[in-house]
Amino acid sequence: MTSFVHPKAVPQLSDAEEVMGGIERVPGVGYRALVPNMKGLRRALAYKPAKVHFMMSVSESHNRSNANRSIDESLQSFEEMAVVALEAGVPPVGGMACTFGCPFEGEVPLAQLERVTARYLSMGIKDIGLSDTIGVANPRQMYNVSAHMLDRFPEVQWSVHLHNTRDMALANVVAAMQAGITRFEGSIGGLGGCPYAPNATGNVSTEDMVYMLHEMGVETEVDFDALLEVSRIVKDAVPHPLDSAVLKAGKRTDLRPAPKAQEKIG
Repeated sequence: MTSFVHPKAVPQLSDAEEVMGGIERVPGVGYRALVPNMKGLRRALAYKPAKVHFMMSVSESHNRSNANRSIDESLQSFEEMAVVALEAGVPPVGGMACTFGCPFEGEVPLAQLERVTARYLSMGIKDIGLSDTIGVANPRQMYNVSAHMLDRFPEVQWSVHLHNTRDMALANVVAAMQAGITRFEGSIGGLGGCPYAPNATGNVSTEDMVYMLHEMGVETEVDFDALLEVSRIVKDAVPHPLDSAVLKAGKRTDLRPAPKAQEKIG
């Protein structure tokens, strides 16, 4: 997934057209794009993404920092964007950044999550993501919020987007699964981050998440060895260490020769 945001705001993503236009698309793989506004949406639709993610935060201050508009202004814009996307045959996904906490306001009330969800549903959007944008969620909170939203809006296809800022992302995956969430977003090697979230780190490492699930006996339909090979390729291409434990340590089935017995002394 890439993002069609303003290149001056996030210069790292200024090559969105080049990326989407240069991908050799594989059948069965969904190529998605994040869009903050109508201009970004129209840019993205030209490259026929499988889905478009509407970008907004559920806290007022972070949304103004990240999208340069109020929550209501974002939602009003999304109402028009949803019509355009659906007419183009591209399903929109409702983004909810800072679901589990805002770097400027702290806790986000459940009532705010319900309000934004209800607005998305009124636009015909039933695919919605809960995002731990700054990595503050803990497993108990993850379970409680996920269970509440699943119970309150059973018609929604929920997903969880996780950052590993405080090293609790994998535990939060398990907690969300226990609540009933089955879709999760990560990134190869834990790449990613948010320039408008102070001290933010990347997403949860996809290979760590898939490895954990496979070790737990949870089927993901992901070829883990192929995934790990992609991680190795990215490791060689990115000029900084990746946040991937399994890439460093390997699988537990990667056995090594036992050391030779040492001769007794004396």
